[in-house]
Amino acid sequence: MEQKIAVMIVHGLGRQKENYAERLIRKLSEAFAEASGLSTDQLAIEAVHWAHVFAEREEQLFRDIVSSYRLRYRWLRRIVIHYLADAVAYQPVEGDAQNYEEVHSTLSAALHRLSLAAGPTAPLCVISHSLGTVIASNFFYDLQFSSRGKRLVINPEAPIENGETLAFFYSLGTTLPLWSLRYRDFDQPIRVPSDHLKLHHRRLEGEWINFYDKDDILGYPLQGVDPAYKETVRKDVEVNAGHWLTSWNPLSHRGYFSNPTIIRHISSTLAAAWNKVNYKR
Repeated sequence: MEQKIAVMIVHGLGRQKENYAERLIRKLSEAFAEASGLSTDQLAIEAVHWAHVFAEREEQLFRDIVSSYRLRYRWLRRIVIHYLADAVAYQPVEGDAQNYEEVHSTLSAALHRLSLAAGPTAPLCVISHSLGTVIASNFFYDLQFSSRGKRLVINPEAPIENGETLAFFYSLGTTLPLWSLRYRDFDQPIRVPSDHLKLHHRRLEGEWINFYDKDDILGYPLQGVDPAYKETVRKDVEVNAGHWLTSWNPLSHRGYFSNPTIIRHISSTLAAAWNKVNYKR
């Protein structure tokens, strides 16, 4: 039986619809099929939707504070609440019922679905945007270095759900360098590929590539954060995200999912990975 490649997409800041990754999934699948000569069903793709964790409370905050007090610049305040509040609310705090765990449970559920769709040892590719890279990084950090992540695993017998088959990590317009300021030492990035990958796919190498746009004020290179990141992140790749109205300004932050350079690199890498794990070459 042919081994499929599992792909998990994690969105970033702001109000996100559940179909936010629809265009990316279509373009990535088509590019993969073209690069590999295979059917698109050889990719099992799950788009994580974690925005609902905060959406209702953010709307309630808007009604109770902005609307009730008739504050000015309501449209701008709504943007601030849905962008800034996501980052604030996600932070781990003391106690059991935390937003941090609730957000991570959406990733764990996605991995479980991928395990069922692609198999428990399927090579895993993660594509994360903006705050989504912080979330994905924390999620896999907890799986790799802390017992905290193991509590959310749905099927502990499936290597993919434990993060063991993490092979490829693509961060797009990441805010992760800003989070480095929370720590005196930010010198332990997640392991990409996972230390356990070779146990399941000995021919697979894996990589972490970070894509950024110089006009994107929320997206940053990663290798300069710490020597450990320079060693782990294979390279920072500058791209021109967005279209003619957005690619030259901060609105480029929303253009990564349709960038042809990114899609071409990921699709060709996954096509090569499929061949390696299925021993075609």
